[in-house]
Amino acid sequence: MTQHTFEREHKIHFSECDPAGIVFYPQYFVLFNDLIESWIDELLPEGYRGLIGARRVGMPTVHLEVDFKAIGKMGEAVRHSLDVERPGQKSLTLTWACTGEDGVMRMAARQTIVTTSLDTHESIAIPDDLRTVIERAAAAARR
Repeated sequence: MTQHTFEREHKIHFSECDPAGIVFYPQYFVLFNDLIESWIDELLPEGYRGLIGARRVGMPTVHLEVDFKAIGKMGEAVRHSLDVERPGQKSLTLTWACTGEDGVMRMAARQTIVTTSLDTHESIAIPDDLRTVIERAAAAARR
């Protein structure tokens, strides 16, 4: 099995599905935002809340490419994975995927996020402590 930078199990809920009982595609974006928040929670002592709250550092998406490969169904157990493709000076490119227990990928995406000041809404350098733990997590996944 491939080692990912960060991953979580998830059960697809009724609230994430359309009337046909399959994942309504925008829900994947909510689920992966949750995955990023959980990842930052594990990386930084103050977590995502401290990053955007006290430190006023935002992480908005500036580019997103998505491929929907198979349907996800209500009640299905899936694995969400996140990998660091490229840490830049002010941005971070991530790849993420949703894979079923059957090993079939439901969707995959490539996302670029930028670190910003939530006071000025201008891009800023990725904070040193965040960069350090991101690079460490990515290196550990590649071993």
